[in-house]
Amino acid sequence: MAVLETSPRPSRTTPVILTAASAVAALALAAVGSGAFGGTPVASAAGGYFSSTATPVAPGAPAFAIWSVIYAGLLAYAVWQLLPGARHSARQRRIRPWAAASMLLNAAWLWAVQLGSVPASLVVMLALLGVLCRLFALSLAERPASRAEAVLSDGTFGLYLGWICVATVANTASVLAWAGVSLPAEPSAAVVLAVAALVGLALASRRRWSPVLAVAWGLAWIAVARAGGTLVLPGTAVTAASAAVVVLAAGLVASLRGRKGNRA
Repeated sequence: MAVLETSPRPSRTTPVILTAASAVAALALAAVGSGAFGGTPVASAAGGYFSSTATPVAPGAPAFAIWSVIYAGLLAYAVWQLLPGARHSARQRRIRPWAAASMLLNAAWLWAVQLGSVPASLVVMLALLGVLCRLFALSLAERPASRAEAVLSDGTFGLYLGWICVATVANTASVLAWAGVSLPAEPSAAVVLAVAALVGLALASRRRWSPVLAVAWGLAWIAVARAGGTLVLPGTAVTAASAAVVVLAAGLVASLRGRKGNRA
């Protein structure tokens, strides 16, 4: 009887190693691209269109400290997913490629800015947002198997998604400023912030705290930036602060409803 030859199945270890390698490469490229080793800081690159005073919806400089938490989470995730439990997890097999893509796209965004291409930065940012939305949908489809997975996978990428939602708003405003589009500062900022708040409310409805906290963090620092400094817009400051409070309140309400539902 003839024996049918079959091609060997691809190793399940390969995607795990590639994800870890993507994390290391992305973090190294991000460090160089952010100006950490003597290059131009993001706020000063690309004509200064990404500084905290470039547009009415640009967050204050301290807001970007959230990247330290996100990067630490990405590195911890890269190490954790090497462990046997995560390595053989069907849930992580679905999440892993999108996680790696998000890391590399972040590095690509920084390099687009360093190369001075404001429009290209928005294209990369939108691709990153799409990847993180897909990752978030996958994480919602199945509950995490452990607390470690909930924190390192869902928590990290939820925080990442929430911040990128705010960053996409700021990035779009930077492109409009670069293109010379002039809009009334306070009314246009109010519309943009309302959209950001609606995104935050949608995330809050999914009962995940990490993206909600990141959106509220970004909105709060837009409020701080417009309340003082060289681009003072009192109306925008109040709108941004109100949006941050509404998003946090929605997250709290959704969380309390979830607890009541679990007890029923």
